[in-house]
Amino acid sequence: MPNFTVIWLQSGGCGGCTMSLLCAENPGLTERLEDAGIELLWHPSLSQATGGEALQQIEAVLGGQRRLDALCVEGSLLRGPNGTGRFHVLAGTGRAMIDWVRELAAVARHTVAVGTCAAFGGVTAGGSNPTDACGLQYDGRYPGGLLGTGYRSGAGLPVINVAGCPTHPDWVLDTLQLLARDELAAEHLDQFARPSMYTEHLAHHGCPRNEFYEYKASAVQPSDLGCMMEHLGCLGTQAHADCNTRPWNGEGSCTRGGYACINCAAPEFEEPGHPFLETPNVAGIPIGLPTDMPKAWFIALSSLAKAATPARIKQNARADHIVARPSRKTRRS
Repeated sequence: MPNFTVIWLQSGGCGGCTMSLLCAENPGLTERLEDAGIELLWHPSLSQATGGEALQQIEAVLGGQRRLDALCVEGSLLRGPNGTGRFHVLAGTGRAMIDWVRELAAVARHTVAVGTCAAFGGVTAGGSNPTDACGLQYDGRYPGGLLGTGYRSGAGLPVINVAGCPTHPDWVLDTLQLLARDELAAEHLDQFARPSMYTEHLAHHGCPRNEFYEYKASAVQPSDLGCMMEHLGCLGTQAHADCNTRPWNGEGSCTRGGYACINCAAPEFEEPGHPFLETPNVAGIPIGLPTDMPKAWFIALSSLAKAATPARIKQNARADHIVARPSRKTRRS
């Protein structure tokens, strides 16, 4: 069976998704690719081929001499200035990266946006967006982007948005492996064309602070152990990603590291309209409530939970280490 061929281009971004990809383990990156029969034709940071050799690979694909099963793009697409794409030219070619992406996407069996920048524009598209950055098939939360709403790959799928800032290595590798096995179809993508294998979960699931959340015992400063939703901007109850049930390297996630979830796999996360570590509220009620809970229910539950909060949890919520341990009840004789 021929290998599943991949060309990976890096556009307007920090390269963080590639850095995250290198953290794949048990098995590692190269083992995962080999086991799945995935052949990386070219990656600008990981491949030995450079310059003319890299261009030969690309031109062989465009000329029909090489099959391209998946075009992976990392980083947002820079359309400026004035639609020319000249803010980002592929080194040694004199041609804008957006032109190369359009041509390769037209012949690829699958097109994959790796990271939120490539999917929706991400941090690169924030602020006044002087480079006119966008995603492959989204401009923020709106369909369109570089390739347009009507784009479909050779397999008949839209751009597959493996969003995250950065992506988890397994999200990328699992997606490529499913594509290599022809086991990823349109019904396996969510409303933003993200693979539902990781977006059918919430970052809230598996969060080590869930006991504090249940009693609405809240942290008030970043070093506190309590739930960060009420005061510190945590969006884990709204973020569609399995970060806490599939942590980085078996241990890491934002909330496990003491930082609020900022919902980085969602479009326009980069501009929430308030500081990341603040929770907007109206009359003391957080605006960012769990997406599937009516406000009245949350208020009632919160009042009951706070009234029933054990002293241990109240003390630990506003401390930077465990100060009160669970007590052990003894049976009465």
